[in-house]
Amino acid sequence: MTTNPATPAATHPAFDAVRRVEIESLNLAVEEYRHRATGAVHYHLASDSSENVFLVALRTVPMDSTGVAHILEHTALCGSERYPVRDPFFMMLRRSLNTFMNAFTSSDWTAYPFASQNRKDFSNLLDVYLDAVFFSSLEELDFAQEGHRVEFQQAGDSDSPLVYKGVVFNEMKGAMSSVSSTLWQTLCEHLFPTSTYHYNSGGDPEHIPDLSYDQLKAFYKSHYHPSNAIFMTFGDIPAGEHQAVFEERALSRFQRQDLRIEVPPEQRLDAPLRVQRPYAFDDSGGTEHKTHIVVGWMLGESTDLMQMLEAQLLASVLIDNSASPLMHALETTDLGQAPSPMCGLEDSLREMVFCCGLEGSEAQSADAVEALVLGVIERLADEGIARDRLEAVLHQLELHQREVSGDGFPYGLQLILQALGCATHYADPIGVLDLDPVIARLRDNIADPDYIKRLARQLLLDNPHRVTLVMTPDTALSARRAEAEAERLAAIKAGLNAADKARIVERAEQLEQRQLQVDDPNILPRVELADVPASLPEIPCQESEQNGTRLTRYTQGTNGLVYQQVIASLPGLDEEEQQILPLYTNILTELGVGGEDYLATQHRHAATVGSLNAFSSMRGNVDDEQSFGAYFVLSSKALARNAAAQVELMQDTLAQPGFAEHARIRELISQQRARREQAVTGNGHGLAMAAACAGMSPLARLNHQLSGMAGIKALRQLDGDLKDASRLAAFADRLAQLHGRVNAMPRQLLTIADEQHVETIAAETLTAWSGQDNAAGEAAFALPALRERVQQMWVTNTQVSFCARAYPTVPVQHADAAALVVLGGFLRNGFLHRAIREKGGAYGGGATQDSSIAAFRFYSYRDPRLEETLADFDTAVRWLLDTRHENLALEEAILGVIGSMDKPSSPAGEAKQHFHNRLFGRSHAQREQFRQQVLDVSLDDLRRVAETYLKPELASTAVITSSARASAGEALGLERLEL
Repeated sequence: MTTNPATPAATHPAFDAVRRVEIESLNLAVEEYRHRATGAVHYHLASDSSENVFLVALRTVPMDSTGVAHILEHTALCGSERYPVRDPFFMMLRRSLNTFMNAFTSSDWTAYPFASQNRKDFSNLLDVYLDAVFFSSLEELDFAQEGHRVEFQQAGDSDSPLVYKGVVFNEMKGAMSSVSSTLWQTLCEHLFPTSTYHYNSGGDPEHIPDLSYDQLKAFYKSHYHPSNAIFMTFGDIPAGEHQAVFEERALSRFQRQDLRIEVPPEQRLDAPLRVQRPYAFDDSGGTEHKTHIVVGWMLGESTDLMQMLEAQLLASVLIDNSASPLMHALETTDLGQAPSPMCGLEDSLREMVFCCGLEGSEAQSADAVEALVLGVIERLADEGIARDRLEAVLHQLELHQREVSGDGFPYGLQLILQALGCATHYADPIGVLDLDPVIARLRDNIADPDYIKRLARQLLLDNPHRVTLVMTPDTALSARRAEAEAERLAAIKAGLNAADKARIVERAEQLEQRQLQVDDPNILPRVELADVPASLPEIPCQESEQNGTRLTRYTQGTNGLVYQQVIASLPGLDEEEQQILPLYTNILTELGVGGEDYLATQHRHAATVGSLNAFSSMRGNVDDEQSFGAYFVLSSKALARNAAAQVELMQDTLAQPGFAEHARIRELISQQRARREQAVTGNGHGLAMAAACAGMSPLARLNHQLSGMAGIKALRQLDGDLKDASRLAAFADRLAQLHGRVNAMPRQLLTIADEQHVETIAAETLTAWSGQDNAAGEAAFALPALRERVQQMWVTNTQVSFCARAYPTVPVQHADAAALVVLGGFLRNGFLHRAIREKGGAYGGGATQDSSIAAFRFYSYRDPRLEETLADFDTAVRWLLDTRHENLALEEAILGVIGSMDKPSSPAGEAKQHFHNRLFGRSHAQREQFRQQVLDVSLDDLRRVAETYLKPELASTAVITSSARASAGEALGLERLEL
């Protein structure tokens, strides 16, 4: 890392250049600037990437749980001074070729990021974002829509009960249905008794209605000011160009604000606390073994790079993998079902938090769990740990530092978010982007065998700022909350006079009129189809073969990492083997190999690779959804210097996995069950769509049975069965038999590395694998054709609903596939967003075509409604067919599809995607042809495919909801299923 003054020529006159820091490991330079008039800071990550990223963050430090920062994030995007339209954010989503566009509310900041590869598009979005953040309209009706409001349950009928509505209100009801969210929020409430982290920054549904419109505006005025802003950019647009826009569009209209918004240090606890609280448990099963016990410490400052790395080192030593002493203790104890999802280090707050604990426990075990945790840490403090284990942890930190990611967020945005925490707390954000010097210091420190002992004692054992949280299931809590909400609303209604009631009815009507308002789209800038690149770039690859083994290699900018995969066709599987397939792939890389137990193998993993995982990959054929390709994949990443050891580890994993480790298998199944049950409220819309599509094709049914609600239910049953030792042994034998069949199938190889290493590594890898048997194997996996309707309702632990309706359609090669893909965006943009989110109050909703299973799906996410949403799905089709539509709306839908198709990934991710597309018959020529078909879709095509495929008699329906809403689903004729 080298530091130099920023180049003056790159600086706009309104800004002072502070410094320029070259970070060789990331192949970029970080430039720091400060706006003279307001003090706003600008960090520019200068890179040769054409995917430019912008983010503006405001420090937001609420001191209550009304969700003011979260509701403001939503409301600020509902119209601004230069763009006085009702919904500029969602309108720009469909008038853009963005690769990312969103807004975030964290615990102590609110950020507005976007990314685009198109310069015109970037400029358009920058104008809209700057105006939305600094000159937001903040209309009271938008606050009512996005935040909270009361309306009469029957529209216009003031004799009917009052109900709360609002997008954030319903979103947070869904979010707080998650036990892990409730755990974290309750823990923070006690770890941080005086600072902003004590409160729920997203908003507690019990307190959201306390927020007034005037309070929202006051928070905006104080917090959304350039003096409190952090501008961050990434890419090949020079900093000075950004600054010219910042100055012209926003900053020139402000002067410095004296108010300094910050999170003060938390008051330290004098002694550890024990807290017991209930959480809502609405499942039909019993409450035995449903208690969560979490031990959490507040540590030092996250902005102190050495403190942060030391905390990461200690946390990794304790819980990084199953061989880590604390994680091993939590996984193997009979005090609970599995390690808590809270296990880990949270370093995004001003002061870090380390947590560990168990789920599936009992309240009376709290003392024993606490003693277990403290005992492991005490042993570490007394005995230390082997030097090679510490080196393995540093290896993981180095690998993480080097990896060019970007498969979730754009790579540039990931770097920006990594640095944002330090910037938020007025510390140096550049150091956290270049960890190499600090890792080098840690490597020197661990030479002292007492170093890790001192950290364990200093950070944890001698640290009294500790909270042990015991959260117990309460089957009546949801009902009590609902009753309290109803009583509060009844009291509000009792205090209303006739004029008050009339105002509520009038405001509801005004809001509905505003939601139906059609704004002039020409107010907003846009890209056009003429701005779309003519074609997709082809990624070159080379193939080679040796002794019947084929290897495909890609030369990509991986920054010294190598990615390797072994791919084999799946053999024919019977029903039992199909059911255990995802369990087999998850378990395979968690066992011992080559005669060593899983503890020794986990250490080997940590010292050799950054990850090693197995999975199955299946897609319907391009011309027939009733047939599909199915593959087993073993995938890993490592530093290039470890490539040979990486291959050896993969070979040993396939050759000699330890299926005789029955106790380990039992632990892994319990952990999988716990994780998948907790994921329902976060991915309810995906699970509902999988259930609705389960009759569309054999692959669709398999998806539902393996990874959908049916799969979670089967896993819950299996977890109970495996308590019996004989059943556990039989299950382990079935896993071993399945592995033997998979391992006998012919395999091919994939290698991705940078130019410096790829040729040598690919040649050595091919030689290593070609010496192993690669026989023809047996016939590939296939299933009989399937086409039937589904009508299901899954009842589970949630305060909101997830609705889906699906129709059988066509695979990707069919001439109608492109029109169906565009139709999804057209219906979302033109009807579903307004009906389901704005009017219905759900957090989200839309429609998509999945050509892999030939299904068109409607969905809603965190939805307060059920039957009304299903009716809206049907109304959307009638709206399409009965309304005259403009070509502009069609163009926007097409742009959305093209933007999604053209969205870049990480260098390694793009290579993997290209390889697997080819594996499943999606050649570059096929994808180019489909892309052109999308560009050629007409309004007549949309009407035709809707009339052809979206027929009521063909519809399948699935919902995930609470027991309180189950009667509504039963009234619709849905089959009730309990998770």
